[in-house]
Amino acid sequence: MPGRNAMHSKIPIPEQDPVKRRSNFDEVTIGYTPEMAVKEAGRCLQCRIPSCVAGCPVHVPIPQFIKAIKEGDFKKAIDAIKEANFLPAVCGRVCPQEDQCENNCALGKKGEPVAIGRLERFAADHGMKSGHTDIQRLAEPTGKKVAIIGSGPAGLTCAFDLVRLGHRITIFEALHEAGGVLFYGIPEFRLPKKIVLHEINTLREMGVEIVNNAVVGRLIAVDEIMNEFDACFIGTGAGLPKFIGIEGENLNGVYSANEFLTRANLMRAYAFPEYDTPIKKGQRVAVVGGGNVAVDAVRTALRLGAKEAMIIYRRSEAEMPARNEEIHHAKKEGVRFEFLTNPIRIIGKDGGVKAVECVRMELGEPDPSGRRRPVPKKDSAFQIPADIVIVAIGTRANPLLPQSTDKLGLNKKGYIIADKETGQTSREGLYAGGDIVTGAATVISAMGAGRKAARAINEYLKSKSSDKIVMPNPESVILNQVLNQVQDL
Repeated sequence: MPGRNAMHSKIPIPEQDPVKRRSNFDEVTIGYTPEMAVKEAGRCLQCRIPSCVAGCPVHVPIPQFIKAIKEGDFKKAIDAIKEANFLPAVCGRVCPQEDQCENNCALGKKGEPVAIGRLERFAADHGMKSGHTDIQRLAEPTGKKVAIIGSGPAGLTCAFDLVRLGHRITIFEALHEAGGVLFYGIPEFRLPKKIVLHEINTLREMGVEIVNNAVVGRLIAVDEIMNEFDACFIGTGAGLPKFIGIEGENLNGVYSANEFLTRANLMRAYAFPEYDTPIKKGQRVAVVGGGNVAVDAVRTALRLGAKEAMIIYRRSEAEMPARNEEIHHAKKEGVRFEFLTNPIRIIGKDGGVKAVECVRMELGEPDPSGRRRPVPKKDSAFQIPADIVIVAIGTRANPLLPQSTDKLGLNKKGYIIADKETGQTSREGLYAGGDIVTGAATVISAMGAGRKAARAINEYLKSKSSDKIVMPNPESVILNQVLNQVQDL
């Protein structure tokens, strides 16, 4: 609105041109310049009781780091953030700040809240360029060993907090690269891999061992780990994809979003045959779902060369759980949205996908989630031509680890039962947090769970006899073989 008070509006963040970016994997948003960051930081009211901090699952000292940016002391800003958040460059890019810290900002009552996420990203990026991001202040070694299963946001945060307290940390990761969903699930154009690698290398420099290609529950058992470590944290996420359960889901050209994004992100299938893993590059790609994963998949399909890429979502745009910013970017890039539409059959030809048969929906009464329930319209069936269908309707707990671990309490959906505040499971010394406990959630909520578990694990280790020596189990040949792999990485 012309003449609007500048205090009411965020400083816009520079972006790649939509026409150019839809054909490359470079980051969409370019980030603030120092001048932009200082100006945006000047909007902060420095509230006496900062409600923004209460909205952050890891309680970043938001007013302090923003004040430091305003004063031009960017090192002080990143140092303040890193005391609470091990992954600020990640969170500044992918966290739903609009529903968390920024949602509580006092400025948001009369205009736009302070761009906390953009400022966090600026401080982190500036710190990486200047070499000001590594925190090496480690306590004296305690002699205690902690295993972390999974190197996603929960596991990395738990490892970071515990290694700083002097404990010896080993992370077991099933895939050939560490980072979990940060590496395989989020596209390069939203979260560059170099950002994740930088943070993981920081952990290694702090003394954390990372064992890749270690599938716990198959190659090694939790019981073996518990025999050789003083405590263990499970942060494996919820990576088992859900499917719709309709005819045609077994056709060639039907992917889960997990497989599609893992192939494109982690295994660089977009560069086949330079890299070993192929991916089918469709001309007309239909993605079923309305969350951030669905939007990531459809935008990836565009960048792989699709002439048309669309979202099929059974509710209206207002009900989409994806971030508004990502929906906005997708529209600018030419993604087609079929709202109030539900697939009922995938039609094939010669073993491949030919079309998706759908019905139109209308919104009825609210369901248990609070959103209005979609109801099919009578005689509204129609077909959408497609040669690739990507199902992005959520994930569930992978049963491999939970069901292979004795006396581990699980709920009826297969998620690990753990105390909300400590992460303590049904077994002493065994903790869990993140999506494997709550179901699919956000990066920052998983980090918050990892932090709570780290505090609890530290208290647990302090309560144990300080002179206890954990002897290796001589029968655990598999564990020793896995640990030796570190030497070859």
